[in-house]
Amino acid sequence: MSVLLSNLMKAGLVALGLAAALASPSFASGGGGGGGGSTTTTPNCVDKYGAGWAYSASQGKCVKVSELDDKQLYTDGRALALAGYYTSALDTLNAIRDKHDAMVLTMIGYSTRKLGHTTEGIAIYQQALAIDPNNVNTHEYLGEGYIVAGRVDLARAELGTLKNLCGTGCEQYRDLNNALLGQPEQD
Repeated sequence: MSVLLSNLMKAGLVALGLAAALASPSFASGGGGGGGGSTTTTPNCVDKYGAGWAYSASQGKCVKVSELDDKQLYTDGRALALAGYYTSALDTLNAIRDKHDAMVLTMIGYSTRKLGHTTEGIAIYQQALAIDPNNVNTHEYLGEGYIVAGRVDLARAELGTLKNLCGTGCEQYRDLNNALLGQPEQD
């Protein structure tokens, strides 16, 4: 089995574990912001326990940040972000010690943008692209940010970049193209 396929399978299992944990009654009294109009309260560990805590999707609970390595914090933060729990995702992603990583910055930018801080999210995407100028995920999300900011011209430029990087058949190109066509964003 390829490393990519293995990583995708692990990410899917983490997402399933996160979905089950978020649906459990144990989060009914939790705190934090939500995403996508969900009625489930998010696991905002910082609000509940204070600084130094983050949600671990793999463990299904709040844990001390010192108990998780950067890779696990990224995996958990990404799962939270893609599930629409942007505030909790930022708490987890901001606990990562080494933020000089394009994907970490991309997910921080994504969560920031989804919380309505579009300009700040765009600036974070640009930091990610300074590290990895060919990151197709960052280009897609940057293009989506430009759409929200009303800069369709810049979004189209990102679509052109994606076409050059991965062609018109890649998921990132299709998602940004759909966003430019006014079709709902699919995380």
